[in-house]
Amino acid sequence: MQTKKIFLSESEIPRQWYNVAADMPTPMEPPLHPGTGQPAGPEDFAPIFPMPLLEQEMSQDRFIDIPEAVLEKYLIWRPTPLYRAYDLEKHLDTPAKIYFKNEGVSPAGSHKPNTALAQAYYNKISGTKRLTTETGAGQWGSALSMCCKLFDLECKVYMVKVSYNQKPYRRMMMQTWGAECVPSPSSETAAGRKILEQNPDSPGSLGIAISEAVEAAVQDETTKYSLGSVLNHVLLHQTINGLECQKQLAQTGDYPDVVIGCAGGGSNFAGLAFPFVRDKINGKDIDVIAVEPTSCPTMTRGPFAYDFGDTVQMTPLIAMNTLGHSFVPEPIHAGGLRYHGISPLVSQLLLDNLIRAEAIPQLETFEAGVKFARTEGFISAPETDHAVAVAIREAVKAKEEGKEKVILFNWSGHGLVDMAAYEAYFAGRLQDHALHEDEIQRALADIAPLPKPKQYTGA
Repeated sequence: MQTKKIFLSESEIPRQWYNVAADMPTPMEPPLHPGTGQPAGPEDFAPIFPMPLLEQEMSQDRFIDIPEAVLEKYLIWRPTPLYRAYDLEKHLDTPAKIYFKNEGVSPAGSHKPNTALAQAYYNKISGTKRLTTETGAGQWGSALSMCCKLFDLECKVYMVKVSYNQKPYRRMMMQTWGAECVPSPSSETAAGRKILEQNPDSPGSLGIAISEAVEAAVQDETTKYSLGSVLNHVLLHQTINGLECQKQLAQTGDYPDVVIGCAGGGSNFAGLAFPFVRDKINGKDIDVIAVEPTSCPTMTRGPFAYDFGDTVQMTPLIAMNTLGHSFVPEPIHAGGLRYHGISPLVSQLLLDNLIRAEAIPQLETFEAGVKFARTEGFISAPETDHAVAVAIREAVKAKEEGKEKVILFNWSGHGLVDMAAYEAYFAGRLQDHALHEDEIQRALADIAPLPKPKQYTGA
């Protein structure tokens, strides 16, 4: 009988996270203070994040130890299984081997607790009483809600309004774990009121929700802010996924030719891909693909530039691929991919051609998700469907080329509380949306006056 699932024992769980910054051929461009435009240091971030996370954010250490208290709670769901997609391979009639790492087995149903748990722990030992955050589709908000409860912290989540309305069960999950969830933009913050004055019917965006969460955090010295993607320390924590995966693949004797993950801010892509990017830096021939929606084409059409991480310009300026901090994407169902920027680490690797990006239209992603569900059984989150779609593209390409490739992708979360999106797809209510160039230029006008990084790729 074929081996479908590859497991690790609990004793084999990685005991360190991997920091790709230690191996990158081109150094990162520094974050800039939003007021002075000068390089920002840990002290500039101290009102928002606890010092242990700031040390990780700035670290150049290749490996960082995972605290025992975090490892103990990781064991609630980790190590996660690696699957061989035999039935999808058969359906596609491809010579490729397709593997997927199942991060949907966490209590929150996605990869997000990998960093939520670490962030809750470091805040707890630093004296924080409450965390504020934003969430798009609700995967991050639900993950942080759970992990705050595990470490006895309060949690308040600003959820992008369109997703708040589209995904009621995500906010119910947050409430079950004891968090407070409000739709963003809200009237609770100056940032939210400003947006509502400009557009009372604003669907919200991750940039707006970040502004609200940061504002709420800095007004209370016992409160800190927690980000679910983009920043270095967030991506660092996610690498436990890829490190596990390397151990599991070693049991099979296979090594990936192609590594795929969907990317909104970059954390789930990075979690799987970064340990393999290290191998690529050291000479391995691997095609590493970050996948985004055509309606929010940050990597494929946005310039590498300095920009704010939030809409109201409260955060430091970071060098990244961006569509402009005022950009509000179409209300597609992949809410976790509706962000105007992408991780600086991912952006730099993209500049150095160590990874590449593909943009996928919405209907193709749902078609792929249905195909995956009808062969492998699992119903994917709309975000995850983007990775499934490119895995299918690559498997079809392998058939056309007659090559026996090994394809690995991150199955980053289940879609069992996203069934309204599938209902809309089956009813024919979903549409593709390719962002018009005029919309991009309007959004980028906002960053024209800002400082430019050395590697600026704009006009």
